[in-house]
Amino acid sequence: MTTRFIAPRQHCRSRRGFILDPARPILGMHNRIQTNFEFDFHSHPRGQLAYASQGVIKVQTDNGSWLIPPSQAVWIPGGILHSVSPAVTSEIRHLFVDPSCLARLPNECSVVEVSPLLRELILRVADFGEEYAPDSPASRICAVILDELQALQPSGLYLPFTSDRRLQRVMQAMIDQPEAEHSLTYWAAQVGASDRTLRRLFIRETGMTFQQWRRQLVLHEAVERLGRGAAVTEVALALGYRSPSAFVAMFRKTLGTSPGQYFKAAV
Repeated sequence: MTTRFIAPRQHCRSRRGFILDPARPILGMHNRIQTNFEFDFHSHPRGQLAYASQGVIKVQTDNGSWLIPPSQAVWIPGGILHSVSPAVTSEIRHLFVDPSCLARLPNECSVVEVSPLLRELILRVADFGEEYAPDSPASRICAVILDELQALQPSGLYLPFTSDRRLQRVMQAMIDQPEAEHSLTYWAAQVGASDRTLRRLFIRETGMTFQQWRRQLVLHEAVERLGRGAAVTEVALALGYRSPSAFVAMFRKTLGTSPGQYFKAAV
């Protein structure tokens, strides 16, 4: 994984994200981004919906990391420092939502399942860019998208981060070795803390136990590897599962579907 606890390098504003125009509630853009291309952290007044029609994208903020397959799009509220990067080479559509519309949408990063209707709407609006007239067919499509975004919900692939330096060291080491099955006692010794302290920090900082956070990390890693084209059996065994069926059962229980179905775009 390329996730790192790095302070934002630059607080910049994209041109589209900076333009405020309630008469054009959504401004769109699209691009193709190569694997491991990393954007600087940035923010903009407009909220952003990012959707990979092909590939898998990674969104990172100070609070955590999300992986988003083609079956979902991720919502990033306005004003939040973030980076959107491809986990694999991806075709990405970005919709920037005017602040006048943000009161009806979540104030934290969320995901929405991309139905065939929403997919076609996103593709259309991303091609409109910012050149469309108010009260036009394009603006009415934007209104439908805003209605569809009422279905935003927390992501099953959210990996929370921390501001505590000891816990940061543990998390980064676990991210670097997602297949390692070291105990809480082992990690506590690495950072000079007691088991009890580290256990308390995990719950306080992430809302998860050590074991829950590790399972989420392994799931994150699995989705990233599967998104790059690795076979289910290869991923399952590499990440410590005794059999592919045990891995698939975990995947289905956590994300509600099999790995194969999870990566199918909504078409």
